[in-house]
Amino acid sequence: MKPGPHPYQEISLSSAGVLLGLFLLVLYGLMFLKAEKSREIAKKLPRNSQVGTYLMGIGMVWFWLLVAPPGKGILSSLSMDLGEFNKAKKFLVLGVPLFCIGMIMYVREFLFVRGLGLCLLMVAAPLLYASDFEPAALQFVMPLFCYVLIIKGLYFVGMPYLFRDGINWATASETRWRSFSLTGLIVGLVFLVLGLTLWRGY
Repeated sequence: MKPGPHPYQEISLSSAGVLLGLFLLVLYGLMFLKAEKSREIAKKLPRNSQVGTYLMGIGMVWFWLLVAPPGKGILSSLSMDLGEFNKAKKFLVLGVPLFCIGMIMYVREFLFVRGLGLCLLMVAAPLLYASDFEPAALQFVMPLFCYVLIIKGLYFVGMPYLFRDGINWATASETRWRSFSLTGLIVGLVFLVLGLTLWRGY
């Protein structure tokens, strides 16, 4: 029996735009409206190993599902064809959980940032699939946003202190924090509007 399309390929550009837009509007809206509280939370995030444990776990489980062996029911629902690298799946299935446990147990420094970076890399994939080969107007906005996520994710995993420095800069004043939050709100609004208008039906 020929396998069907991967679940990522079933995501429409419109749905991806709306969901991404709503997420950004809620996140940055709270940051803007609760500026003082959110600034205090943000300052503590880089070294928040407890939240980092959850993020790292989510990212690693998500990655494991992409390389899961076939025939495991729901656990194989997100498994992707890696082409020439399919033979490496059996090593990744064992290696990913070990790597995750090792990171959580022995690399506690900036664990939140590394976990966030991994999750950004995971999120970029379905969003890219949603915009792949779509002829919709301004379709390029989604891949552009995804490439920013990928670059940030790689830097957060490899050089997490950059996130800390960025947070320190953004939280240095309430005006700067509100401007940062407002920028996120504008980006979220753009995706929501595109998802509901120009990308509708794609």
